[in-house]
Amino acid sequence: MANTSRLSRRSLRERRDLGGGVPVWLRVLLPLVLIGVWLAGAAIGGPYFGRVDEVSSNDRTAYLPAAAEATEVQERLSDFTEGDAIPAVIVWAGEEELTDDDLAAIDDALATVADLGVVSGELSPAIPSEDGRAAQAFVPLDADENVGDAVAEVRAELNDALPDGVTVAVTGPAGFTSDLVGAFAGIDGLLLAVALGAVLVILVLVYRSLLLPIAVLATSMFALCVALLTVWWLAKADVLVLSGQTQGILFILVIGAATDYALLYVARYRDELVQTQGKWEATWRALRRSVEPIVASGGTVIAGLLCLLLSDLRSNSSLGPVAAIGIVFSILSALTLLPALLYAMGRAAFWPRRPKYNPEVSIEDERSGLWGWVSRLIERRPRTIWIGTAAVLALGCVGLVQLQASGVPQSELVLGQSEARDGQAVLGEHFPGGSGSPASIIAPEDRVQEVADLLLAHDGVAEVSIIVDGNGQTAPVTEDGIGAFGPPGTPAPEPVVADGDVLMQATLADAADSLAAEDTVRSLRTELSEQVPGALVGGETATDVDTNDASIRDRTLIVPIVLAVILVILMLLLRSVLAPVLLVLTTVLSFGTAMGVAALVFNHVFDFPGADPAVPLYGFVFLVALGIDYNIFLMSRVREESLAHGTREGILRGLRLTGGIITSAGLVLAATFTALSVIPVLFLVQIAFIVAFGVLLDTFIVRSLLVPALATDIGRAIWWPSKLARGRE
Repeated sequence: MANTSRLSRRSLRERRDLGGGVPVWLRVLLPLVLIGVWLAGAAIGGPYFGRVDEVSSNDRTAYLPAAAEATEVQERLSDFTEGDAIPAVIVWAGEEELTDDDLAAIDDALATVADLGVVSGELSPAIPSEDGRAAQAFVPLDADENVGDAVAEVRAELNDALPDGVTVAVTGPAGFTSDLVGAFAGIDGLLLAVALGAVLVILVLVYRSLLLPIAVLATSMFALCVALLTVWWLAKADVLVLSGQTQGILFILVIGAATDYALLYVARYRDELVQTQGKWEATWRALRRSVEPIVASGGTVIAGLLCLLLSDLRSNSSLGPVAAIGIVFSILSALTLLPALLYAMGRAAFWPRRPKYNPEVSIEDERSGLWGWVSRLIERRPRTIWIGTAAVLALGCVGLVQLQASGVPQSELVLGQSEARDGQAVLGEHFPGGSGSPASIIAPEDRVQEVADLLLAHDGVAEVSIIVDGNGQTAPVTEDGIGAFGPPGTPAPEPVVADGDVLMQATLADAADSLAAEDTVRSLRTELSEQVPGALVGGETATDVDTNDASIRDRTLIVPIVLAVILVILMLLLRSVLAPVLLVLTTVLSFGTAMGVAALVFNHVFDFPGADPAVPLYGFVFLVALGIDYNIFLMSRVREESLAHGTREGILRGLRLTGGIITSAGLVLAATFTALSVIPVLFLVQIAFIVAFGVLLDTFIVRSLLVPALATDIGRAIWWPSKLARGRE
């Protein structure tokens, strides 16, 4: 009787392990529903990849703080001119002095351009340079049109009517915007193809399987489709501001993060398939043990990203929620879609290396190869290892003194060939450097001459003019007043007045995106605030100045807040104070090394002109938040093992059990961020290098050597003040 009872209980346990405790229809229906919901979301969201340009903008003034001086000027421009146009500057140049026939052909080409549907307002006539070898004209393009397409149409028309021996280029704000739009053209196809291809190769090498990489990539792509769908409609409703830069980061972040979380779940699921015969029970056990680290890791990244909401720049503050939305769907996909897919495929998902049910096998023994050797090395010489690795990382931080992150000219934003950049160089040879992108000054009507005299007295100002009609027509302003059009005796035109103010334009002596032009704008603002209170200075150069100033302020404010938020999350997760403090310090050290090495590479290998002030901020948020991910993967497992085996043994077991997972996750994330470099935009290439290098550094050095060696050397005190600190060493 007793034997029968024992057999009966054993049978019940076996049935429960096989999923017998749950109705068959539920075990079939639940995974199908989850897969169906995600498939529907991906089917709806997929087509939105080709519609991002409908809700995105690369207009830098749209991202400035409302209180910025350049923003105030931009918002008032429509008071003085009709419509909303983006200026393009056309410059022709010949090897010799332009002939009358050349100038006539240029006039004919301008007349043809004027008839294009993309032009808004009147074109200026062709203005020859003093040396006679070049001519320029200003073309207002309709802001409602796609700037890239509009400039392409103008360029095509001009090249068809080009005189022999003369070159032409379209530059100015519209030209640079067009080149930037062109640089982002491959973001939907090329970027995704490179990122997914890199991840697929890594997954095949890691799993040596065909089906499993497809399931993991499907998890990432479905998460991205639904995230993009959500972000698109939020941008459509003007809740978020979306740019090509934000779009690229969203794509890469979702693919990388979702794959990382998937790797963690797959490792747990495979372990459970070895220890558990039934795939239903294995699925639930894997989920229970994966939820906390995945949610904690994703929550840390989300918290760090949402700190960007404190930014004054909308380009930064919008990236926070956009990327956070991507992480949310990455977590949901890894914890719902992936388990459903793997449950549906069962052990066949790992084909041809299917895990066999064998509860007698130790999972730790299976992973005792390389990571067993590393753990034994740390066990023997923990202090030597953590001091040595910390010293090497600190040496890398020395490169930070060479970091040039005070801003770069707009002409350097696009890497490779740029017609707008070439055109600006030609302008600088034959005309005042700031031609086509003047500073806009709003000043009181009764103080026009005083403002003009102040501007003309400045070495950085070449010419001054004033708006005299709603089409944007200007009249020169000299020491003698507003100039007249026509023969002597013709009265001077009256300026356009709005709320008692006029709009003046100052052509700068230096290129509008140069540091010298920025110094001129800063100086003019200071002098005008002292002598003509209420006068405002805006324009392209002023936008650069205000953007850089806001970026530096953001960097100073947000970095310590991100650290504080992550520290609190780690304390709650690990139930400790000392361990989170040390983990954050190691992550900051890793970040400093990544930035130091990046500075040396940017300056001496790639010869970059500098970096945007937002580059260190973005690099910090991504590296610290994502680096803490690996801390969480490692230390959550270490804590679990320490509860059962003591602290020192728990650290070494945790390293052996997670070393391969963390390394694979780091390789995947580094590969996805490296894919950003296929977009020829300076900011994205720099972020790609910093994050990819930093993640590899974090994965192979910090998480594999520094953290476990430091924790081993400290022992159980690492868990202070929790009960583990008083437990077994």
